[in-house]
Parts: sequence; structure tokens; C-alpha cells
Amino acid sequence: MSSVRKAFDASPLFEGISESDRNDLLEIAFEKRLQRNTSLFQEGDAASGFYLVVSGQIKVFKISPEGKEHILHIFGVGEPVGEVAVFSGKNFPAFASTLEDSRLVYFPRVRFLELASRKPQILLNMLATLSQRLRRFTQKIEGLSLKEVASRLASVLLELPAEPTSPGSVRLQVTKGQIASQIGMTPETLSRTFQKMARQGLIRVERNRILLLDRVALEDLASGGARLDE
Repeated sequence: MSSVRKAFDASPLFEGISESDRNDLLEIAFEKRLQRNTSLFQEGDAASGFYLVVSGQIKVFKISPEGKEHILHIFGVGEPVGEVAVFSGKNFPAFASTLEDSRLVYFPRVRFLELASRKPQILLNMLATLSQRLRRFTQKIEGLSLKEVASRLASVLLELPAEPTSPGSVRLQVTKGQIASQIGMTPETLSRTFQKMARQGLIRVERNRILLLDRVALEDLASGGARLDE
């Protein structure tokens, strides 16, 4: 099975649609291979199509008037990028670029909407995916506005997938600076918070690998039921 087809099958965007519909989608799409730090689109660009990640990672971000980058989302294999703007018929509201060398499938807006008008199940699937994203985004905004710094970081660590060979550890999929941007803190604050967690025996940091030594305590911290000692 090709990697493109695997990405299709892994994507919740197309879950539940027929084999015939999947084949029709593949016929209207085409593949793009982009190097690291390549732009997919810029804020204000016309939303002429959207992407599905086959391999690599994509960051979607805003830039403040002072020039500071704030990451809104990081998308991986099987996840769509830019589909909201495509359906709204408006311009892209943010920037998107590759975090590493990536393979993408691109769906031109006009051809996709024409196909979707004949295959309504495709649109129903996308509606479910967009609803899940809205819920995650709402939770993120709530976390940024209400949670303490340590709670935000604990939540991020608990959401990372466990390493297959070491269930008690996770691996950071992006740089610490990018994590800091995602959860609304400076890299210096992130480093201090990692150090506090390590001193209290919650984690052990081994470069980009994090051992979760006390998962129960981390869950309590993430929920706001506990705080880190100063």
C-alpha cells in the first residue's frame, strides 16, 4: 500500500466513506513534496485548496505586530491543513509551513467541492472532523487563559503518544521552543518548569525524551488540582 493511501486510511477526515469515494478523491488530488521550512500558504492568501499530510509535520501559526511567532496547531500524518478556509470561501487566516521535509496531498477547492456535491458522505465526514477541531481549539483557549503554566505543560506531556519500547516515556515531536509557543510561554519559562517538575520527581528529561515518573501527579497538575512547589 502506498504512503499516500495509508495517509488517506489514517485520516479521520475520510473515515467511513466508500472505497469508490476514496478512489475519486485520489483522482482529483496531486502530491507535493516540500522541504523543511517551506511555506504552504500565508495569512491573507486565497484559500484555493487544502492539504492532507502524508509524512512530516506542518505548523500553522500567527505573527504578532512585534514579529513574534505563535503556533496555533501542529499537524501530522493523516491530518488536513487549511480545509476550514476552503469551505468558508475566505482567505487563509494564518500562516502554514513545514517543520520538516514533508509529503502532502493537495485538493484544489473547485474540484473538491464539485466532487463533494455528488458525494455528500464526504462532507458529512468533514463536518465531524471540524467539530472535533473546534472542541480541541476551545479547550486550548481555555487552558491558555485559565491554567497555570505548569498545568499547561503537564497537559501537553500527557497528550504525547507513549514510546512503543518504553510505555513510561514520551518523545517531544517538536522543539522545546515550538512547545513554548504552542502553550503561550517563553522558552525560559518552559525550561524552568521542566526543571521544577524534574526536581519534584514528576519527570526526567533526556534531551527530547521525557520519562513520566509520576503520571498520577502529572494528571493532578494538568487538571489544576495541584501546583508545583517553588
